[in-house]
Amino acid sequence: MSEDPLKILSDAASDAHARIQASHEHINPVIEVRRKMRDAGIPADVLTIDCHQTRRRIMLILHDQQPGLLLYQFITIEQEAGDDFQSMALSELDTQKLVQWMEDYFG
Repeated sequence: MSEDPLKILSDAASDAHARIQASHEHINPVIEVRRKMRDAGIPADVLTIDCHQTRRRIMLILHDQQPGLLLYQFITIEQEAGDDFQSMALSELDTQKLVQWMEDYFG
């Protein structure tokens, strides 16, 4: 049995969070798994990474109908997610990529 995609994503985000906090005091990301989409009947899990200092958000979505694919979007905390998601294979995402995204977008 393959590992749960949300667990893979959550573990990578948690590791990236620890690395960012160790090396960038001014970036204090807040990571949250959200159930709004599932609660609204959309078969998807959402993980957000917020930086309250810059008011920016990285939104990551795992959609049940697109297994193995990660949808992501760089927005502000105030914005609702739009339709212009980028995508990549979940297998291409690792802790270092999340660290790079946080450094580039929140830094």
